[in-house]
Amino acid sequence: MASTNVSGDELEKQTVSSLKLYCLPDLTSGIHGQLTFISVLNYFLSIAAFFGNALILIALRKESSLHPPSKVLLRNLATTDLGVGLILQPLYAALLSTVVNEHSNVCRIVAVAVSITGSILCIVSLLTLTSISVDRLLALLLGLRYRQVVTLRRAYGTVIAFWAVSIVSSTTWLFLDSSIGSWCAASVVSLCLVTSTYSYTRIFINLHHRQNQLQDQVQQPNQTNQLNIGRYRKAVSSALWLQFTLVACYLPSVVSEIWVIHAKLSSSVFLAFNYTGTLVFLNSTLNPILYCWKIDEVRQAVKDTIRKVLCC
Repeated sequence: MASTNVSGDELEKQTVSSLKLYCLPDLTSGIHGQLTFISVLNYFLSIAAFFGNALILIALRKESSLHPPSKVLLRNLATTDLGVGLILQPLYAALLSTVVNEHSNVCRIVAVAVSITGSILCIVSLLTLTSISVDRLLALLLGLRYRQVVTLRRAYGTVIAFWAVSIVSSTTWLFLDSSIGSWCAASVVSLCLVTSTYSYTRIFINLHHRQNQLQDQVQQPNQTNQLNIGRYRKAVSSALWLQFTLVACYLPSVVSEIWVIHAKLSSSVFLAFNYTGTLVFLNSTLNPILYCWKIDEVRQAVKDTIRKVLCC
């Protein structure tokens, strides 16, 4: 791996926007082969993400056993993953191609497009996964009142608000200093992770408490209630797997972003930044697999859809 340090007035600053990295010839010289590999890899991953999430959206449309507001959140998450495969990854691969071919003017334009699109989709994904954790907590705490409080109209309003906030914040961050923008992004990520952690912790404490109450009862526990708790546990397990996968894919990228801002820039740092960015995109390919693995109804709907396509 190349490790040539970059010089120049722009790189002597302590904070350098990740946007500028792609259009600096001194930084990317000597690693064009690896950048081409990353570009081709993202093209393949984009195809997998597109078809996988398209199948999930079709399956969720047919699925009727899920609570409609919960299904809206899952469809929104699949939509962001579809956007990654359809828009963001091809743009990112094109950006790397402009770097390899040294088209600096085009590089700046594509870099801005990648930054805005990626920021929007990542923020919406984080907010949606956080709202899924809160939705699961409300389902447990509210009981019968859950369907009255968590309505389809409120779910759609929440999703629209997520997109509006992400679009405004993503375009605003472009005009901020790189360190300020990074701190804002870190604050959003931290708030989402703290909220999700609190929700799942409350869920497990509550479920453990209810399990102890059932074991202390002398009479036979209600079978219907046991089935409902079992179904609820599966829903929480599915949401947790989505959350863990996102953290595993995003955490290395967050570390590399901090590294880029504060460390001495080199080709090695730049390559690490791109590999961890590809890992973030991989999350959109993995999510459809998790849907099919953890949600039986979605898996069956996907199978039926594939059978119909093959028959046609």
